[in-house]
Amino acid sequence: MGKCKGCGREIIWIMTRSGKAMPCDPELVPYWEAPKAKQKIVTRQGDLVSCELDPRSEKETGTGYIPHWSTCPVAGQFKRRG
Repeated sequence: MGKCKGCGREIIWIMTRSGKAMPCDPELVPYWEAPKAKQKIVTRQGDLVSCELDPRSEKETGTGYIPHWSTCPVAGQFKRRG
């Protein structure tokens, strides 16, 4: 496990299918696939999936990791420009 250089919280690195390492929050969470949803999850296999994270749903698709950029309070300082 590593630590975010911005906020200091623990993160894990998941290798995506495209071969890039993505920082994620270390807790596995259930998700419900929703193609047009704004929320994202990274599966253990490295897929980035649009989803809902509402725990009240009975249509759980699987479990995955929340990309840390969506929960980090200082994520904006790491955005790539170009």
